[in-house]
Amino acid sequence: MTSASDSSILAPGEGPPVECLNPDGQAPVVLVCEHASGFIPAALHDLGLSDPDRWSHAAWDPGALQVAEAMASALDAPLVVSRVSRLVYDCNRPPEAENAMPARTETIEIPGNRDLLPAAREARVQEIYEPFRRMLEGLLAARPGAALVTVHSFTPVWFGEPREAEIGLLHDEDARLATAMLAKSAILPARAALNVPYSAADGVTHTLRLHGRGRQNVMIEIRNDLIADEGTAQAMGGALAAVCIASIAPEAAE
Repeated sequence: MTSASDSSILAPGEGPPVECLNPDGQAPVVLVCEHASGFIPAALHDLGLSDPDRWSHAAWDPGALQVAEAMASALDAPLVVSRVSRLVYDCNRPPEAENAMPARTETIEIPGNRDLLPAAREARVQEIYEPFRRMLEGLLAARPGAALVTVHSFTPVWFGEPREAEIGLLHDEDARLATAMLAKSAILPARAALNVPYSAADGVTHTLRLHGRGRQNVMIEIRNDLIADEGTAQAMGGALAAVCIASIAPEAAE
């Protein structure tokens, strides 16, 4: 299942901004990967980025898609994936957030996002974010008992400082699934903790807040050096799937 629309940002041959993998999956879980891709449409001229910055963690979450795909396969769950770089539009941010289209992230400047006119911002909202939001909303509406699980990765070094966190289980107002997964996290190949390296206070739980209300939900953050190749990403995805399905409360699976 894919979503396509007329677009002045994505050319016809560049495909839709969002897709759903395994849309008929039967697990009581809907998976999401908002930062799956570093793809920048040709019309945006790489946002003026240098080649190293173009494919750095600033543009996407390395390894996150591979982990999410492994989880989807192990669980038989649908997976909603953004196909466009978060520097074009970060689908885990609301349209009014300045960092939905950041002009700077960590030490990296994004020239193509500097001084964006309101019309340019609105075009990205309508052509990138809204198809993503509608697809996820529709999928969840058809699965009222499903838990919502989003999958991300984070860089081992931030502003020059090493991060000791390995796996973060983040929650917004509803901590049920995050705390249940933490209790079963001994089987994971790395150390898990609640709300690291970010928390809801950092504005990173938009998807959970918008789409997770009334259902169990969690945001998974994995340090990207732990999932740097297909083997480690597959192993992490399989372990997270086992922890996830074992942690969902019975009412969510009905």
